Amino acid sequence: MTDLLSNFWVLLVLKVLVVATLIPLAGMVIGFAEMKLSAKMQNRVGPYFAGGRWGWAQLIADGVKFFQKEDLVPAEADRAVFKFAPMLVFIGTVALFVVLPAGPDLVVQNLDVGIFYALAISSISTIGVLVAGWSSANKYSLMGGLRAAGQLIAYELPLVLSVVGVVVMAGTMSLNGIVEAQAGWLSETGWQGGLPFVIPQLLGFVIFMIAALAELSRIPFDMPIAESELVMGYVTEYSGFRFLFFFLAEFANMFSMSAIAATLFLGGYWAPFVPADMLNWAGPAILAAKVGALVFLMIWFRWTFPRFREDQLQSLAWKWLIPLSLLNIVLTGIFKVAF
Repeated sequence: MTDLLSNFWVLLVLKVLVVATLIPLAGMVIGFAEMKLSAKMQNRVGPYFAGGRWGWAQLIADGVKFFQKEDLVPAEADRAVFKFAPMLVFIGTVALFVVLPAGPDLVVQNLDVGIFYALAISSISTIGVLVAGWSSANKYSLMGGLRAAGQLIAYELPLVLSVVGVVVMAGTMSLNGIVEAQAGWLSETGWQGGLPFVIPQLLGFVIFMIAALAELSRIPFDMPIAESELVMGYVTEYSGFRFLFFFLAEFANMFSMSAIAATLFLGGYWAPFVPADMLNWAGPAILAAKVGALVFLMIWFRWTFPRFREDQLQSLAWKWLIPLSLLNIVLTGIFKVAF
């Protein structure tokens, strides 16, 4: 068995299967949580019949329904690009899971430039949205795609800049290294205590979460969809399983962006008083708890705040978040040199 697991191709297949299982599972759990929490916030029941009293099978029923629907393609659409766009969005989601560490050894690939890779690959989803809007031959879809591109340009900058302070403090771009820097331990010496970066980098954490919501195009940053203005934006012409891919990718992206935030600012798979040699076992549960808290925050924001106007959305990024993220970098550099 040890020889089998040491084989590169066998190990690669196992890692792919784990990621392929985790993404739909994470999407379904977050989707169900959103339906129940939004119902609670609006004082209604929510999913009730599918799967018994708690309605746990509602998303499974919705998935079966979407796969049964006809896959329609507009007559004037670019068929090849139109069909590929949902997969492009999903590719960006899958690729993010490659560098997310759930334990010291529980990571598909521990890259030295892990956070650089994660931030770069997260842009692919927005490119997929732009391609979907353009290829649909629908003016509302095109406007939704262009709005998505505008959000990407505006909020990618504060998202990246908010991470610079963490990289400066940790001295590495490896996600495992950033967790170790917060934990304050070395693998050969065991647990030594630590400090999550959310305390010295609170401003960076707030900027990252706001920018992440904009990257996900969730309320109050859902201008690319904006049902009251653009029908359903870039997904207007999609049906069946391709329509389902967009929303499964949204829920899975909520998990991955929350996991990145938890890794950068909340210590990732590390928790105080947990010995280093236990983190491969306890790490996934610790990370899942932190991700759950951040996902709840995203859901809470969605059902609390109204949608921004386009000018408000752009002003928040260019006039506030980017200057504040630059200020955070300067303060972090001064702190690093002085202390």
